[in-house]
Amino acid sequence: MARPNYSAGKRQREKDKARKRQEKQQRRRNHSSAGEIPIATVDELQGGLSTIDEVMRGLTGEPAEGEDGEKRSNTIPSRLFIGGLNWRTNTEDLKKKLEEYGPVTDAHIVLDRDTGDSRGFGFVTMADRKDAAQAIKKLDGQEFHGRTLVVRQATERGR
Repeated sequence: MARPNYSAGKRQREKDKARKRQEKQQRRRNHSSAGEIPIATVDELQGGLSTIDEVMRGLTGEPAEGEDGEKRSNTIPSRLFIGGLNWRTNTEDLKKKLEEYGPVTDAHIVLDRDTGDSRGFGFVTMADRKDAAQAIKKLDGQEFHGRTLVVRQATERGR
């Protein structure tokens, strides 16, 4: 009695395994040619890190130079938590209020998922941490749209 033939699926899987084995052997041959060690460049190792000169310029307040030689500002953005908002306050009102202290890159008020109404707090990202510190100092405890604001540095919420 003769042995039954393999199914077409099993034959295909065996072909795929053989092909993958050959590809793996080919990769090994290509990468291990005569014990060569790949050499990385400084740029690859640094991965876009700032040079010591750029860091020192940032500490002294001088603008850093871009790749094109043009001066660019070296600011660190800062995210603020704004609590105690009036439920009728919208994103534009909040953004305008904080723009008094410096450029705002992003602002949003957190809405209730079910009703779509404001939950009474929001987040604002300011372009410069120095402006954000001044906004915290000036706005925390101040009245805005009939409510007392709570302004703090935003932190990650633990889950």
